[in-house]
Amino acid sequence: MPAAVVHLDGRLARSARSRAAVVTAMLDLLQAGDLQPTAARVAERAGVSLRLVFQHFEDLEALYAEVADRQAERLRPLLVAQAGTGPFAERLQEFVTRRGHVLETIAPVRRAALLRAPFSRVLNRRLQQVRTLARRQVEAAFRPELAAHPPKARRELATAVVVASGFSTWEVLRRHHRLPLAQAQRIVARTVRALLKEQP
Repeated sequence: MPAAVVHLDGRLARSARSRAAVVTAMLDLLQAGDLQPTAARVAERAGVSLRLVFQHFEDLEALYAEVADRQAERLRPLLVAQAGTGPFAERLQEFVTRRGHVLETIAPVRRAALLRAPFSRVLNRRLQQVRTLARRQVEAAFRPELAAHPPKARRELATAVVVASGFSTWEVLRRHHRLPLAQAQRIVARTVRALLKEQP
């Protein structure tokens, strides 16, 4: 292989490593509770120069876009669709356990995303994708219960379950009421059970 090609490959590999380090640094700062990391703090955490951050990302919006993609990749194993078969009690327990684990995992990054979303088209799109996925998970897990209702009531009931098991509710339980994980899960399960066991 010609030396020039080897040199180019080496530069590309270093560039990719630096870019990945910047994204990881941003995620680490968000996970640590820094809701609005500056480019300077990201550069320091990544061990690169501030100039290098903006060589890879034209602005913080572009960096947030890639961070959102990395976060989605991290969460992918946790977002496998749940089958809507089997006893209701077992499906409910599985749903609440999974949902609690996902919400605990995303909480620090989600707080930062919600803070910045009013000023970011990228984050608004990503958050809408997450909301759509959450609804699909509810519809899949509780298909038999939802199917017992006429279409309009079914849509309203699915929305109620999405809200009851969503991030805002979880934040109130865990952060504002300071409830332990297991207790928060029990409250979500009780709420979802009450909603889905209503008579059509």
